[in-house]
Amino acid sequence: MAKTQLGARVDEDVAELAKKRAADLGLSIGDYLARLVQDDASGLRARAVDAAARFLTDHQALFDEAEDARHTPRGARAA
Repeated sequence: MAKTQLGARVDEDVAELAKKRAADLGLSIGDYLARLVQDDASGLRARAVDAAARFLTDHQALFDEAEDARHTPRGARAA
């Protein structure tokens, strides 16, 4: 497939974040951006965000309980 060069201006912190994330994934910046666009256009990103929101909603009580347990002093529960 033929490649087309695009140009975009982004804040320096966004550029650094993109470079680091691409490197973490073993991708070039171009391949990383292409993946992001493809995921967004295919709806993959939206489905992943929706799934994460459903997970958090379904399990919020468990997270709340774990958070409360972290802030309860040792021995305070034994009564």
